[in-house]
Amino acid sequence: MAVAGACAALGTWQLQRMAAKQAMLDAAARVLRERDPRPLAHAADPARARAYDWAAGRGRFAPLPAVLLDNQNRAGRPGVRAYRVFLPEDAAAVPLLVELGWLPLPPDRRLPQVEAPALAEVRGLLLPPPSPGLAAAPPARQDDGTLLAVALDPPALAAALGLPALAPRVLRLDPDLPVGHMRDLELLPNTLPPQRHLGYAVQWFGLAATVLAIALVLTLRRRGRGAGTATGGDGAGVRKSPP
Repeated sequence: MAVAGACAALGTWQLQRMAAKQAMLDAAARVLRERDPRPLAHAADPARARAYDWAAGRGRFAPLPAVLLDNQNRAGRPGVRAYRVFLPEDAAAVPLLVELGWLPLPPDRRLPQVEAPALAEVRGLLLPPPSPGLAAAPPARQDDGTLLAVALDPPALAAALGLPALAPRVLRLDPDLPVGHMRDLELLPNTLPPQRHLGYAVQWFGLAATVLAIALVLTLRRRGRGAGTATGGDGAGVRKSPP
């Protein structure tokens, strides 16, 4: 029962993950459909730290090192996602990371050089940083100053870049802008889609049902053997009535 209950709990968790990701995709699709631009200051709104907004604004890229997010696959190829710090001209706005796109890594894992684009106005999708998973390592500073990170942790990156703060959301540049590298507005490039979570949920529930069936069969067999022993299943000790 304990094993079956654990499997059922994992199946329920997978269903919850499926629902959460589907809700995320639906919300982002609505934003991308409308593309009603919000100020860049919305990136620092704590109430919308997990939400999606289309944003636009003017400013400049800070003369700070690039941030490269490691372990980012695209079409089966390993690579990194490149980010640069953008300083909005709005005094109320907080510096934010702008994603410039994906770059491949060669077999020797030599990191690419990422220049700050000469762009005074940006637009794109405000979204939470990619899920860090189990990663907890701090960003590693390379010889040229570039920060190589396995997760985008805004407080840790702000400290490494010498900034008082970074917005909790990042801006993924509109792919139509003629700057940066290969990019799109795909929200689940390196994680499981909702359909995969549904498949895992079915597997866990199926495993729970199998464990219960096996337990039921073993219990019935044990009871059958016990009943046979109690009635003298081999005939020993059974007294026959006299004729």
